[in-house]
Parts: sequence; structure tokens; C-alpha cells
Amino acid sequence: MSNIVIDKEKCKACGICVSVCPKKLIKIGSETNSSGSKYAVFDKQKDACLGCALCAISCPDIAIKEVYK
Repeated sequence: MSNIVIDKEKCKACGICVSVCPKKLIKIGSETNSSGSKYAVFDKQKDACLGCALCAISCPDIAIKEVYK
């Protein structure tokens, strides 16, 4: 089982992770971080994440880490 963790302080809401997620489990949230940027959030649906890490690989700010349970 895979899961991702998004560092909201590093995220600048570029949306790349949203566009590359094959299961569409990432979206840009409505809350803002300390720099005033909205940040990406992960929809933690049970067993939905494939663990492909496309989001983490694509993130230009290195704000996403893949975590295995």
C-alpha cells in the first residue's frame, strides 16, 4: 500500500502533480501556507494510490514524498 505526503510549505500549487496522477487523487486545496500559496492535497482513498510516484518525480519543488505502509 502506498501513500504520499505533501509538504504544504514547499508547495506552490503549480498543479503538475494534479495533472500527472493517474488516479486523480491530488487536488489544489483552498487553504494557504505561510507564504500565501494554496497547496496540493492528497485524497487518501483506501488502496487507491498506485505508488507510481509520478507526482513526486514531477514536483519541481520536491514537496512530495512517497510513503509505504
